Amino acid sequence: MRHGQRNVLGGELEECSTDPMTGYYRDGCCTTGPDDVGSHTICVVASREFLAHQESVGNDLSTPRPEWSFPGLQPGDRWCVVAARWLQAQQAGVAAPVVLAATHERALDVVPLQLLEAYAADVPDDPGELL
Repeated sequence: MRHGQRNVLGGELEECSTDPMTGYYRDGCCTTGPDDVGSHTICVVASREFLAHQESVGNDLSTPRPEWSFPGLQPGDRWCVVAARWLQAQQAGVAAPVVLAATHERALDVVPLQLLEAYAADVPDDPGELL
């Protein structure tokens, strides 16, 4: 279990991504704590539409920001996003798919489980397998 934290399904929090290395704590997981004010708790598979929407609302996830250990995302990358930002994208019709087993239970403070389940993705570790 990742730091004793649980996912939205009630199980052990699974890894979201180590390539690129994600998480508020850059530990590969959507772990959270009191200093994670934004609640970076939803593990998504970034889509082109989601990334474009985030940039349009002032949250540029595509441009590398080395000072924040942020590589910049490409479609298909897994990343821990702020729960309220995901919900904002969902309301705009461009929500990214969600990896439920890697989404922290604290996301449920912002987004209902039923809504997350509607966007659940089961993506292999190597998305190239889908081609």
